[in-house]
Amino acid sequence: MKRFGIILGSILLILLVIVFLSTSAIKKTSFYQEGYYTKTLARIDSIKSLTVTANDSVQAGFARVSITPGLNNSEDNYLEGKFKQVPLAGFGARKGKAATGVHDSIFVKAVALKVKNQTLVLVGADILIMPPNIIDSVTALLSKRGINRNQVFYSATHTHSSVGGWGSGFIGEQFAGKENKNVQRWLVIQIAKAVTSAIEDLRAAKIGSGSFGAAAYTRNRLIGESGTKNDDFSFISVEQTDHKKAIIGSYSAHSTTLGSGNMEFSADYPGYWERKMEQTSADLAIFCGGSEGSQSPASKGEGFDKPKFIGEALADSLNLCLPKVVLNDKIIFSTASLKMYLPEYHIRLTTKINLSSFLSRKLMPLPENVYLQALRIGNMVWISTPCDFSGEYALQIKNSLAAKGFKSNVTSFNGSYVGYIIPGRYFYLDEYESKLMGWFGPNMGEYTIDLIRRITDIVMQPEKN
Repeated sequence: MKRFGIILGSILLILLVIVFLSTSAIKKTSFYQEGYYTKTLARIDSIKSLTVTANDSVQAGFARVSITPGLNNSEDNYLEGKFKQVPLAGFGARKGKAATGVHDSIFVKAVALKVKNQTLVLVGADILIMPPNIIDSVTALLSKRGINRNQVFYSATHTHSSVGGWGSGFIGEQFAGKENKNVQRWLVIQIAKAVTSAIEDLRAAKIGSGSFGAAAYTRNRLIGESGTKNDDFSFISVEQTDHKKAIIGSYSAHSTTLGSGNMEFSADYPGYWERKMEQTSADLAIFCGGSEGSQSPASKGEGFDKPKFIGEALADSLNLCLPKVVLNDKIIFSTASLKMYLPEYHIRLTTKINLSSFLSRKLMPLPENVYLQALRIGNMVWISTPCDFSGEYALQIKNSLAAKGFKSNVTSFNGSYVGYIIPGRYFYLDEYESKLMGWFGPNMGEYTIDLIRRITDIVMQPEKN
């Protein structure tokens, strides 16, 4: 018994040493003093010198590709999108279980825009996030067609009832189910197809943008009524000359009206919005998840009546706005893409203690290609971020750019993922968003805001003669 006690004590001592060596206190320094900031600033200087602001006629092309998987097949066939089973991504409470069926079909959609010699593609998918490993493979595939990463602005509806199997590492599999290479190959093919098909569809077009208030359907879930929220619905309207129409919409509320008990594929409320718009005003409707960090949906009803309530209400409101939108066949157009250097990466054990960067990477690999992007269409600046971006931060950006005469919108899930980017004052709260999903320290929010300010200044610069 004494021998057993000695062995047990030795084991506990070893475990304590391992834990000690695998953890660290949270760093408290200004990001202005850090190497990742100065190295990223150097990239901004080069982007500024290369950015061209064009003022010319616009062309647009549209594409829709299904990502609704065929289920219950005898074997996986990724070329045909057929699988034995596919996990339903979104909620850790599902524990990686496979979907039981399809409630509503899910898609990846794209709108390509070309002004003068600049071509850009806006992509939205009915999926939890645009997984970094998938988008890296899409980037490699598109590069063979002469399409580079800077030309594609990704987003996702952030539905928590979509295709899984794409996650890697222990934590990724908690939310997306067991990794499936066949599902990954299929998603890469489908997303790349949407991008190339949209470019192949380019033809003369007109474009306009706008927004309307929709405060009733979202709330601040982090600190409740004492917090602010971004509650505008922003949109871009595109019409090919004497041909098809497309709407790109963005709203800041998590697509979580369907809880973890749902086991069928669904695009949640963005899917209801897309379908209603395609039944009434557009040939193609794309939903891009907005600044959803800290914002949850406010709905009514039970089951699938909850997503229907929000989605169709937003569509009805947009349909009232569309007749007033001025569409132009000639626009001011510029883009900027910034690859970010990141602070030290740590999964957090408590509000004050981190796991080591090494162990964090083992639990969930860190994305290598992390971008912030900005697109100017006339007086609209469309900003793309690699995270669940804070609604409170987005509201600050909107107010700042409005003072300069610009409308703006911030989207999330742009092909990488770095967790939640929320104001630093919330970093030490013992909450899901701040503790479990805050991986880069209390300065990550202000660092990101600083970079967004700099790249939006670039795309807002006057046209060069």
